[in-house]
Amino acid sequence: MSFVLAGARLPGSDRLVDVTVRDRSIASIHPAGVPGERSLERIPLDGRWLVPGLWDQHVHFTQWAQTARRLDVSRASSAEEAASLVRARTAADPGTDVLVGFGFHDALWHDLPSRELLDAAAGDRPVVLIAGDLHCSWLNSAAMARYAPGVEGALLREDASFALTSALTPSDESILDRWASDAADGAATHGVVGIVDLEYGWSLETWTRRIAAGARSLRVEFGVYRDRMTDAVGLGLRTGEPIEGTDGLLTMGPFKVISDGSLNTRTALCLHAYPGGGHGVANLTPDELLADLRFAAANGIEPAVHAIGDEANRRALDAFEQLGASGRGGQIVGRIEHAQLIDPADIPRFAALGIAASVQPEHAMDDRDVADRLWAGRTRHAFPLASLLASGARLAFGSDAPVAPLDPWAAIASAVGRTRDGREPWHPEQRIPVEAALDASTRSRVAVGEPADLAIIERDPFAATPDELRAMPVAATLLAGRFTHDTL
Repeated sequence: MSFVLAGARLPGSDRLVDVTVRDRSIASIHPAGVPGERSLERIPLDGRWLVPGLWDQHVHFTQWAQTARRLDVSRASSAEEAASLVRARTAADPGTDVLVGFGFHDALWHDLPSRELLDAAAGDRPVVLIAGDLHCSWLNSAAMARYAPGVEGALLREDASFALTSALTPSDESILDRWASDAADGAATHGVVGIVDLEYGWSLETWTRRIAAGARSLRVEFGVYRDRMTDAVGLGLRTGEPIEGTDGLLTMGPFKVISDGSLNTRTALCLHAYPGGGHGVANLTPDELLADLRFAAANGIEPAVHAIGDEANRRALDAFEQLGASGRGGQIVGRIEHAQLIDPADIPRFAALGIAASVQPEHAMDDRDVADRLWAGRTRHAFPLASLLASGARLAFGSDAPVAPLDPWAAIASAVGRTRDGREPWHPEQRIPVEAALDASTRSRVAVGEPADLAIIERDPFAATPDELRAMPVAATLLAGRFTHDTL
């Protein structure tokens, strides 16, 4: 398919250009009105802006696809309020199947999650509320008896919580695939052309099946976890290589290693103690972490280390340094996922080692109050995007959906403004230019020879306020020259 996107503008410019798309790529860019191939269809953009298609470089896609069907407890300001939401849902829908909610943040609550609160709200109906960071789940007695018999208390954390979220996934593939298709189409409305899917479990067959069935709205790089690394190696999968039979839409992604916990659960591994004591958790010893990275790199799979606390980031950088990941000579390098709290001495090490900072700027807006309490006096080193950028580090933006919505414009707005909901900017010295934020959210350019992965938007992003960026209207999205979203 060949056509001309006529009368487009590129960010920061009022000059109109005609962009010819041929064979899935950008074939030419000329000033508007210059005679071109008159036989081609011309699609008038009427001065709309053309940007590269956006990527969300850290998602849990199956979890995201399910979130819209779950009880939203994200705005509960206490355990009692969350239980009240459960009570209201149970009264409106008095079924016996497990009631799943998502999104609670208990670090600022004045009361504690307990089995008794959920038992009183739902009786014998199993209830599982999943924390907004996915690192903790709150269960009532019926749910504990079903999913974690013998466990004391009301909370499951870290690996136990991850296992539970996987167990709650519907077993009917057709239902999940339909939900995933809806979520992919929704992503396209925001200009998204690709994701790095770090869903728990094994996603190779899942995405191969979805693409074969017609899910063609997204490019997908799928990650693998420790328990399936030998399977990936046995199949000869290597990061960046396409999967046969998927028309180039599915490629092997990184090896995800979860080295510490999260801020809200007080399990992020930190140099300094939390107010209530403890430094967080280390899921691996330094030797185990290094061994995992060596195995992945030796087999051509890029390591991606989840590290939130400053001590976890230091240990991850130490492991990469020992691995010798310099980014030269085509060598496999790596990523650190989240990088939320970084000691200033470690900032330059990202660029020096060639390690990407795979970060989620919207988390800074979600977690600012929790960080001010739990990382008091150190939040000037939290979500240090400007410091990383100034040091030469490569930024890769994502959402960690469902932790934050799968919408790169929200990430861009938070990175540029460090504010949301009308609040004063939080550590505004860590704001970055919109050009850098857009670059961290894309994989290509609007240039001849580049893939025709494009988003057509209604505002100039270089002149937009953070609020305008957050609400950016997307008129159309193209993936390899094919419209996946179109309101033109």
